[in-house]
Amino acid sequence: MKDVDADARAAATERLDRLTKPQGALGRLEELAVWAAGVQGQCPPLPFDAVSVVVVAGDHGIARSGTSAYPPEVTAQMVANMITGGAAVNVLAHRCRAGVSVIDAAVDSDYAGLPVPPELPDRRIRRASGSIDHEDAMSEPELLAALELGDTLAEERREAGSDLVIVGDMGIGNTTPAAALIAGLTDRDPVAVTGRGTGIDDGTWMRKVAAVRDALWRTRDDADPDTLLRRAGGADLAVMCGLLLGCARRGLPVLLDGVVVTAAALVAERMEPGAVRWWAAGHRSAEPAHGIALSELGLTPVLTLSMRLGEGSGALTALPVVQSAIALLAEMATFDSAGVSQSVERP
Repeated sequence: MKDVDADARAAATERLDRLTKPQGALGRLEELAVWAAGVQGQCPPLPFDAVSVVVVAGDHGIARSGTSAYPPEVTAQMVANMITGGAAVNVLAHRCRAGVSVIDAAVDSDYAGLPVPPELPDRRIRRASGSIDHEDAMSEPELLAALELGDTLAEERREAGSDLVIVGDMGIGNTTPAAALIAGLTDRDPVAVTGRGTGIDDGTWMRKVAAVRDALWRTRDDADPDTLLRRAGGADLAVMCGLLLGCARRGLPVLLDGVVVTAAALVAERMEPGAVRWWAAGHRSAEPAHGIALSELGLTPVLTLSMRLGEGSGALTALPVVQSAIALLAEMATFDSAGVSQSVERP
């Protein structure tokens, strides 16, 4: 796996200590500035000005088992909403001057009557992933096709000149396979990883816990992340996994979003250790599995706002903070240039 630039990180750390402030006074902003220098390979780093948001959409068979507050047809409707610019991701991306692309990985719809381009399903891996409580999410050829599509998406972003990628998700029921993947990779109990998703009631939450439990029981002998992804994940999660790995291979940094994207990131890091060095965590959502996965990846989120929307919304909300960290490293005066006395060393 391609590594980040250690010299640029060291130079950023050294420069931060010379800026007109007490050492470490900018807290997490300093860590973000060092990360930006490392992934860009230069100090000071430049602001990210070609940000690409890729929202990967897919339906899940488990959603028809009463594990979500919304019916499965909402996935296609929300895809159309994103394409026409009415979703939260569009509003936030506009504020950040970022482009938004929507990828149909496994939407179970013909989009009849919806304002979407006719070619949108052309890259679709399958119509809805399998219901993971009693069947595999996808076949082996479908898994390989999904990972390849993700890698292709990364190459397309590189060719387009993107300097930062934000991966988002859209799919009714997708937090159930995300919880199953995180539980399976971290050996956690279904109750510990299963959250309220779109705001489900107690009865729906119990059905969701049971679905995660059944998925874990089905895959209890699957030790490798590829097999777990195929059996307990989904085509959309596999595309995200391929995209995250593709970005890391090409040295293209990623700002992670919520629990679904982070579940894919955890699988990706287990598949190719070291990819995590190219990622930063935009936020920590309200989903319990999200915090578990971030801890496992060793990532500290920029924000903790109890968001649980997905779409890339949390990462986009965090992006101005990352840009501020870069600006501070690049534009603040040093003690020498400003003629400011440094702290006195006491005996």
